[in-house]
Amino acid sequence: MTNTQVTLVQLDNYGPWTVTPSPRREVDLQTMQSRMYADLSQAFGMRDGYVFFTRFDNMIAVTNGLDLEDHARIQESVRNRYPVTVSLSMGTGPSPADALVDATAALQDQGSAQDADRREALLGQPIPEAERTDDDVQIAHFDVVDATGTYTDQLDAFSSFAHIEQGYATLMRYMHDAHDSLSFFVGGDNIIAVCPDLSTADYADAIDHVSATAGVDVRVGVGRGTSAHDAGMGAKHALEDARDHESDVEVLPEP
Repeated sequence: MTNTQVTLVQLDNYGPWTVTPSPRREVDLQTMQSRMYADLSQAFGMRDGYVFFTRFDNMIAVTNGLDLEDHARIQESVRNRYPVTVSLSMGTGPSPADALVDATAALQDQGSAQDADRREALLGQPIPEAERTDDDVQIAHFDVVDATGTYTDQLDAFSSFAHIEQGYATLMRYMHDAHDSLSFFVGGDNIIAVCPDLSTADYADAIDHVSATAGVDVRVGVGRGTSAHDAGMGAKHALEDARDHESDVEVLPEP
């Protein structure tokens, strides 16, 4: 059984800040958001976690192995480097989707995302070290089958992007609604999903749905581990096996 630790990262009072004392240049906001995401990716990554940018003012991290002190240090780093702060809320459980719901509800209870009085909330409890296992995290790494030959080398850049984004949107919604998973576009033609304890048949089902609904063919490698890093590396190696074997689903280690 998986036991995923999910952390919601939410910028404090960000919307009002972007227009105070007057609207800020969009290029400056985009630059700050991308730099903060890069810094958070490194900060969580150094602790074997993953973070995904979603809407940039809200980010979602997989943080198995990070404790409250680790989270507090990340908050301190943001405070020292940026004109805005972040609140962090942890949720845990066998379903990543449910863990995020719990983390979100806890943060909402502390006040609105645009509440000037809510700053650097740090909520939730990490999974105790004694309760962690080698199967806590399951990560699926999807990519589009022959994206270069089918899209990049055949269509203009925007049309290629639109096709791949349509496949991502279909997969993201289906994996969430049917399989309690959280899926994120991570560039190129790659999608990473944080999943509960799904079977090979579950992944095949999702692949068939994307093909039938969006007309985009994807494959997937699946990894398990005690942290996002461990599971993610397993998923990367499994995806290479899927490419080599021309198979739809590969899982490492074998269940």
